[in-house]
Amino acid sequence: MSVSEQQVQAALKELVDPNTQKDFISSKSARNIKVDGGKVTLDVVLPYPAKMVMNEIKARVEDQIKTVPGVESAVASISWKIVAHSVQRGVKLIPGVKNIIAVASGKGGVGKSTTAVNLALALAAEGASVGMLDADIYGPSQPTMLGIVGRPVSDDGQSLEPMIGHGLQAMSIGFLIDVDTPMVWRGPMVTQALEQLLNQTKWKELDYLVVDLPPGTGDIQLTLAQRVPVTGAVIVTTPQDIALIDARKGLKMFEKVGVPILGVVENMSLHICSKCGNEEPIFGAGGGQKMCTDYGVEFLGGLPLDIRIREETDAGKPTVVAEPESRIAEIYRQIARRVAVKVGDLAVDHSAKFPSIVIQNT
Repeated sequence: MSVSEQQVQAALKELVDPNTQKDFISSKSARNIKVDGGKVTLDVVLPYPAKMVMNEIKARVEDQIKTVPGVESAVASISWKIVAHSVQRGVKLIPGVKNIIAVASGKGGVGKSTTAVNLALALAAEGASVGMLDADIYGPSQPTMLGIVGRPVSDDGQSLEPMIGHGLQAMSIGFLIDVDTPMVWRGPMVTQALEQLLNQTKWKELDYLVVDLPPGTGDIQLTLAQRVPVTGAVIVTTPQDIALIDARKGLKMFEKVGVPILGVVENMSLHICSKCGNEEPIFGAGGGQKMCTDYGVEFLGGLPLDIRIREETDAGKPTVVAEPESRIAEIYRQIARRVAVKVGDLAVDHSAKFPSIVIQNT
């Protein structure tokens, strides 16, 4: 019995990618389908990094194709391609950076920096090339969280080489000043410092640059929203009403300046007693979910209040790299995958494909 390519396509149209919630045909992930008698081969190109789940996707695709009558064997080759996506109108992309993800919170102390570094490490664990920009000029914490010591070098006297921590390219004002030195700067100096850190770092072919923003909706957030090509923003909150009020303000600010909201992460969702295992929502329950419902954005995930998250991050080895097999690391990877999928759904940036017109006298 001969098998046709149309039969294979029809079978794949019935199979939904659990990460994108789309079938493999309409998402154009299934490519180069070749049928030779009862043997089927194809390429599956995903729009998000999928190192941790590629074997699962490969098995799903092959098993689905084998349901077609007459198919004897199916071999799927899984890969991913991350492209640059559109940003705010009138803002140019940064050389060497495809997508910038801003991690923000309206309020301090909700675990935003911890979320940002684990999100970046989770994207890297999935196979992406990732950078981390610490935009908190007054209170830089990423050098400690990534366990990086030393100062960045400049080969040309103009730009800085990024520091490396757990495979991430990183830059922070914390690398350039002493730990005890307070940044007694006014707003314009802070925004200029942020732009310099971003534009004068030699980022090397990043799929994603995660930007850890300071809390609030002030100068730095506005600079980022107006002058930096942000692909999308992730809002971090706790279930506490007082944190949610400020998180809503942060969300509305990004909406106003045309930056897509990729979703909301709720920290400290639940406390699990280390002695008895009793679960208790210390800071309230369902606040992040309700905020997402109110504003029509995605709830990316909730993280428990767990002493290990704090201990590991303080020690310079965040949970995703300290305990990659743990449930918490898996939650961070699920959040990272959803963020990558949401970025992949955004409009593609085509500016690099257009020629630049140069007018000169001849």
